[in-house]
Amino acid sequence: MSQLHPTQLPAHQLAAEIAAKRLSPVDVVEAFLERIAEKEPKLHAFVEVYADDARLAAQSAERAIVSGHAVGPLHGVPVALKDLIEFEGKVTTGGCEVWRNRVSKCTATLARRMIAQGMIVLGKTHTVEFAMGGWGTNTRLGTPWNPWDPNRARTPGGSSSGSGVAVAAGLAPWAIGTDTGGSVRLPASWCGITGLKTTAGRISNFGVLPLSPTLDTPGPMARTVEDAALLYTVLQGPDPLDPRTRGLPYTDPMPQLKRGVKGLRLARLPESERAFASAEVLAAYDASVEVLAQLGAEIVDIQLPFGFADVAELNLRIMAAEGYAILHELIDDENAPLDPHVRPRLAAGRNISAKDYLEALHKRNERKRQFAAAFDGIDALLTPTTMTTALPIDEVDQTKAPAHFTRFANFLDLTGVALPNGFDSQGLPTSLQILCRSYDEALALRIAWAYQNATDWHLRRPPE
Repeated sequence: MSQLHPTQLPAHQLAAEIAAKRLSPVDVVEAFLERIAEKEPKLHAFVEVYADDARLAAQSAERAIVSGHAVGPLHGVPVALKDLIEFEGKVTTGGCEVWRNRVSKCTATLARRMIAQGMIVLGKTHTVEFAMGGWGTNTRLGTPWNPWDPNRARTPGGSSSGSGVAVAAGLAPWAIGTDTGGSVRLPASWCGITGLKTTAGRISNFGVLPLSPTLDTPGPMARTVEDAALLYTVLQGPDPLDPRTRGLPYTDPMPQLKRGVKGLRLARLPESERAFASAEVLAAYDASVEVLAQLGAEIVDIQLPFGFADVAELNLRIMAAEGYAILHELIDDENAPLDPHVRPRLAAGRNISAKDYLEALHKRNERKRQFAAAFDGIDALLTPTTMTTALPIDEVDQTKAPAHFTRFANFLDLTGVALPNGFDSQGLPTSLQILCRSYDEALALRIAWAYQNATDWHLRRPPE
């Protein structure tokens, strides 16, 4: 049995210990519930903790495993859900105070798939209101505390803020986030964990509260690339309740995960984009590129026909237009107690004409073709995930977005992994983003695993 406490183990190791009957699901769940009880008053990662339900599920899992009736290799492993994920009979607020008592009438397909594997839901984690924001703040329901600075409140990253904090602080071994403009990768970056941005359609959106149906993508948030790959294998696949998932072949990333990067062609960040990142973020990024080169990858230049900021603006136009169409009744209700930072972001959709919206979709297809031509012969594009490390919340300009390097992937429907690649002089994590073609999650995870296996940044933990 591992000498580490259950809350310190990566999910894949936790699963192995449970499957081998060296750890009991009852003890594992109790360990996480005890840690949540200890840390949650400050960290504020969870909207609700399902302690009684989780204990009952753990008891059932233990009996099944002991009797030889385990339903799969993840039976008994806990998980946390972002508060956009419907869970029948439980409250799903979407980060909105108006929906404090909104009880779900269905369970999201992705949650059903995890439960079918015997995984145990610990509770729901905080999100930016309607998932519309990258800083991770929520003025109405509370902002999770980034655990890397115990003394000053810093941006946890959004919109999957609670999931990022929960995984980073050991309150859950892994969690579900969603990513429309960077909402898995931004908190992964600032919380020092690994996040997978999937291609639209890879994971069913049925039962996930929508922001932008064109761009929304659920994904795993975990401590390691191997964990993210393992959870991705459970979440993906066709769902008759989500037409976008149909016709996509199932791809298991595990067989090629550890094949390395020798012979792969990886593009470095264009020189024109380096000015958007801080010096310390760039230093960590350059060191990461060198590691991958030493592992046998060929590092090449790429000439992009447009800048990251150009497509970020178009991505935001689609988000605002679709988000406003879905939420306009609340946004237009001046008496609704909405987050004052989120309301104007969505209200901007009121002034986007049908012509402008359709033009953005047309340009998206055009930019996809242009990018595909520039990307020909290249396996991945390497960038920093965020422009800076986590900022003090009282210094954040809420009229701006931190998603310069992330919206690019949503707009072009790329897949990508964000993973820890260093620390700045204040002890705050930096992050590397690995972007691959649509539906090439397996390759992005393979490159990320090679880097992570050659470094130890992911092994470091926030101060207690």
